[in-house]
Amino acid sequence: MVVQPHVVQLIATQGERPEKFSSNDFKKWHKKMLFYLTTLSLARFLSEEAPVIFEGESDTKKRVAIDSWGHGDFLCKNYILNGLSDTLYSVYSSTTTARALWESLKKKYKTEDAGLKFIVEKFLEFKMVDSKKVMNQVQEFQMILHDLHAEGTKLSESFQVADMIEKLPPLWKDFKY
Repeated sequence: MVVQPHVVQLIATQGERPEKFSSNDFKKWHKKMLFYLTTLSLARFLSEEAPVIFEGESDTKKRVAIDSWGHGDFLCKNYILNGLSDTLYSVYSSTTTARALWESLKKKYKTEDAGLKFIVEKFLEFKMVDSKKVMNQVQEFQMILHDLHAEGTKLSESFQVADMIEKLPPLWKDFKY
């Protein structure tokens, strides 16, 4: 099957490569990478086992299928690896298949990322800085509040406002008082 150049361009624009994952916000990266791999028709390698030829079999079609699967798995695994930070790439590059890599990442980071503890930590550590636009930081803070709410944590509006004022950057100190 020959893929036309305009189809390749369409696929590339539909599924933009996700930012590199560096152990923060695995849930978002995981969803984006899955979508990206789906647009490349590689997501099946995250769940399929490699086909097997039993000893004594010489069926050429089976060998071609195995070679084809190996190539697709190689591409899928390396797209995932290239979506990792350099440090994580070094840790996971020896993984044998895309499925093993995907499962290993999920096992390590999904449990760390999913809990209320992680979100509360983000909430407590969040500080605004002068070097970024205030509105971008407010949106980031709102996302943390949204995540807390999604986990079932209720914060009064007055507490949220007071905490937001406390997190304002140092140049806003006159506004705080």
